[in-house]
Amino acid sequence: MTLSSPGPRSDAVTSATPVPLGAVSGAPLALLRLEGIAVFAAALVAYHMLGAAWWLFGVLILAPDLSMLGYMAGPRAGALAYNLAHTYAAAALLGLAGVLLGSPAVLAVATIWTAHIGLDRALGYGLKYPTGFPDTHLGRLGRSGPA
Repeated sequence: MTLSSPGPRSDAVTSATPVPLGAVSGAPLALLRLEGIAVFAAALVAYHMLGAAWWLFGVLILAPDLSMLGYMAGPRAGALAYNLAHTYAAAALLGLAGVLLGSPAVLAVATIWTAHIGLDRALGYGLKYPTGFPDTHLGRLGRSGPA
């Protein structure tokens, strides 16, 4: 008896697109996307409560996507750069620094960053695998959009 690595699996309920090994599907995927909506909404409320300028929000909301430039160095470097810019832990550390420094500006940037990640998760854009940009923990991105 030999063990072989399973190939891409498909989730007939959510998509006909194959799901990368290690990606979430089904009800857990729906819950993770709902969490993304909740984080995005909470970040918008927090940003409003900070009283920061909305023009700044508009300017910086897509800034974490500059990390996609890492893909110019290849899929492994690209996934690393993208994941570092799209993890709640990094945004939370910046938020903590804003609190400790008493800096509303730093806190505002951390809130925008958190909002970006939440929106990405809600839309199905997950953390990347080094196999290529379309392979995420929330499923494979394809011609029909996020999984």
